[in-house]
Amino acid sequence: VKLQASGGGLVQAGGSLSLSCQAPGFRLVDYGVSWFRQAPGKEREGVSHIRSRSSGGRAYYIDSVKGRFTISRDNAKNTVYLQMNSLKPEDTAVYYCAVGRPVLSAWFTSSLYHYWGQGTQVTVSS
Repeated sequence: VKLQASGGGLVQAGGSLSLSCQAPGFRLVDYGVSWFRQAPGKEREGVSHIRSRSSGGRAYYIDSVKGRFTISRDNAKNTVYLQMNSLKPEDTAVYYCAVGRPVLSAWFTSSLYHYWGQGTQVTVSS
């Protein structure tokens, strides 16, 4: 399975970016999808998760992005999005999408995911 993450870029603090995760030939709707990020010198961090359709499709976020980031699915396009608003310099990182069936209580645990995208760089300038 090849996940394709895109949409990163350079933006000023307070700006917005929308990331996309696509998986040609693979039904994302049947899996939980998460966005992780990794800043230089830091561990990979789970940012947001959306449950599979059969598990209710609910979205989850870490506290630092609640109210600013929104994860969503477009099942017709087999795509998961991460809309990022009010970006801050501390959001700067490489963002990865990941697919799996993690237990809800551990959605932010990277080792529970089977498939990963290649990463897209998000840089927020102050």
